[in-house]
Amino acid sequence: MTSQHHRPLFAGVDIGGTTTQVVLCAEDLTVLDRAGTATPAADGGPAMVAEALGALAPLLERTPGKLAGVGAGAAGVVDSETGRILVASDSFTGWAGFAVADAVEAALGVPAYLDNDVNAFLYGEVYGGAVRGEPDVLGITLGTGVGGALWTGGALFAGPHGAAGEIGHIPGFGDLPCTCGGRGHLETLASGRSLCARYAERTGRRLTAREIADAAGHGDRDALAVYRAAADGIARAIVMTAGIVDVTTVVVGGGVSGAWPLLEPLVREALAAEPPVSGHPVRLVRAALGADAIPVGAAARARRELTAGALV
Repeated sequence: MTSQHHRPLFAGVDIGGTTTQVVLCAEDLTVLDRAGTATPAADGGPAMVAEALGALAPLLERTPGKLAGVGAGAAGVVDSETGRILVASDSFTGWAGFAVADAVEAALGVPAYLDNDVNAFLYGEVYGGAVRGEPDVLGITLGTGVGGALWTGGALFAGPHGAAGEIGHIPGFGDLPCTCGGRGHLETLASGRSLCARYAERTGRRLTAREIADAAGHGDRDALAVYRAAADGIARAIVMTAGIVDVTTVVVGGGVSGAWPLLEPLVREALAAEPPVSGHPVRLVRAALGADAIPVGAAARARRELTAGALV
């Protein structure tokens, strides 16, 4: 029992636009406890961190062990070196410029780290999910938007500006206007929001992405066409990435991946028609951790920073 009270614990936090998820992990990243709470996105950085720490507090009280470090994943552009939010969407107030890691460290007295949410998602899937131990992976999240992250040579590759792997916002996917102000980005085809917009353009009907997937499964040609366009775009982004960094594996998560039985064969079909330049097929897998991926990945980042970082 004494050893349990001294075992290291790693906390992971996912601060999203509407909800905040918190997990408490053992050293091998097994989730020991979890909690969720609403994100007070309109109340500023201090309030959002306080809400997350408030959700974490009872987990720490009832779990034997000693907190060693905390990782956080957040939407937007982040500086993972300084633990600060650089750019945030309009749904957050007082978030851009906020020093998340410093605030968590000051409150808990342990090292804290911050990552972009998609980078944290990829950490989670590599350390404890569908691509565990893989050295070269492209992570794609299909949600309200489209996010991407790169894992290469056994480590996250964020690039000098933290934007490596962001396949959601590169042009070459048509000419539709994107929410970011650009045109022809993958997000205009493959995000949940865009699937709904493309279907409404074709039919005049507003359905959710899940309802559109269901309709496609029942023979709705417009619904199938919308998902096929998304799959073609995803496949093209994979081929482009594989041509530049020779990625071997792709893991796909996010809400839209809930339509995996529909989406996967369409992406595979497009990849077969236009394979990577290497001639080697890319392994395509669905994310395994679900809502735990980002907080577990954030905890994995903290563990990697504070230990030898070996895959367990």
